[in-house]
Amino acid sequence: MINSGDTAWVLASGALVLFMTPGLAIFYGGMVRAKSVLNMMMMSFGAMGVTTIIWVLYGYSLTFGKSHGGLIGGFENVGLAKTLDQVVGPEGHQIPMLAFAMFQLTFAIITVALLSGAIADRAKYASWVLFVAVWITLVYIPVAHWAFAAQGGTGGWIVDTLGALDFAGGTVVEINSGAAALALALVLGKRDGFRRDPMRPHNMPLVLLGAGMLWFGWFGFNAGSALSAGSLAATAMINTQIASAAASMSWVLFEKRRDGKATTLGVASGAIAGAVVITPACGFVNPLGALLLGLLAGVAGSYAVSRKYKFGYDDSLDVVGVHGVSGIIGMIGIGLLATVSVNSAGKDGLFSGGGTDLLVRQLIAIVVVALFSFCATWIIATVISKTIGFRATHDDEIGGLDTVYHAESAYDITGNSNRY
Repeated sequence: MINSGDTAWVLASGALVLFMTPGLAIFYGGMVRAKSVLNMMMMSFGAMGVTTIIWVLYGYSLTFGKSHGGLIGGFENVGLAKTLDQVVGPEGHQIPMLAFAMFQLTFAIITVALLSGAIADRAKYASWVLFVAVWITLVYIPVAHWAFAAQGGTGGWIVDTLGALDFAGGTVVEINSGAAALALALVLGKRDGFRRDPMRPHNMPLVLLGAGMLWFGWFGFNAGSALSAGSLAATAMINTQIASAAASMSWVLFEKRRDGKATTLGVASGAIAGAVVITPACGFVNPLGALLLGLLAGVAGSYAVSRKYKFGYDDSLDVVGVHGVSGIIGMIGIGLLATVSVNSAGKDGLFSGGGTDLLVRQLIAIVVVALFSFCATWIIATVISKTIGFRATHDDEIGGLDTVYHAESAYDITGNSNRY
């Protein structure tokens, strides 16, 4: 029997997570230069359109269908035809399967949209749309099946065979996007003027607005993953708030000590890093564990972002440093801090008396997902680059992608647009 309260919470959470993608568009849009802000936003909206079509046609079925060797689902639910009158969840907490399908769709959308930040200012829009379709099919869907398709021992290999824990997407969303972002940045190469020109965010109020929208939507992302309106959702929600707030403060304290200034970009980036680090752990650690993870993520994220100049890769909007690094810390944090007192379906980590078993499982999940995502994304991006071309021409990049690809401009820019 359908539980109306749980259903309402999952429906609301799906809407909250979908709201994150326009928030990401605004967040990213403020971080790029004025001549490419609309293109940056269009990459997020393109991800919403393409991913939704794929999810309906075969994405949901391959992700949550009957598992084949723990690697991929089947085609038995193509077109969502079999979800119309079905329910999921244990007795007393059942929700319509379409509500679950919608909720999971929003995860797929935000994950691929995150990748656009790594190649801001220099990607062909048509090539990006093609990349979204291929990447969702060949990378996101398999990884989501591995970690999310729990089917009582016959589901995805990470959750059912390995036994690693991931409450809301540390592997599927965060490590997956971080590794893929690094591959994309390397294949497309550096922006013209990288290290030479400052390339500062053109509109910090937009960045802060977008960060606030992401912070708000993340409550649906994490607490909604409980799939019920109960104590576990409450734990995930407050842990999300604690980690985001802690990371926003530790980030700016770290950059204040390092650079002498606490910046608005830092507080926004720190909040996102905190939300990322708690994503896999929010349903397995207590509030003090969330506080510790948030403090670590703020410092580690700020440090990692600065390393891209040392290593020479142009991850334009710091997807690797914020999402990849924080996602890894969150997954490791489960192995250290998880406790069954928070979630009886979880396990005890090292510091809760559980030994190193869970930590080893978490590390295996991290390594496999990161390697698979990086290598698969590298191949996809390279094939697109060698065929139809992925990177914008030098003249288009210098002139600005808004007018080239969309015949529009976010602002009435006059004079030399290269200064923006």
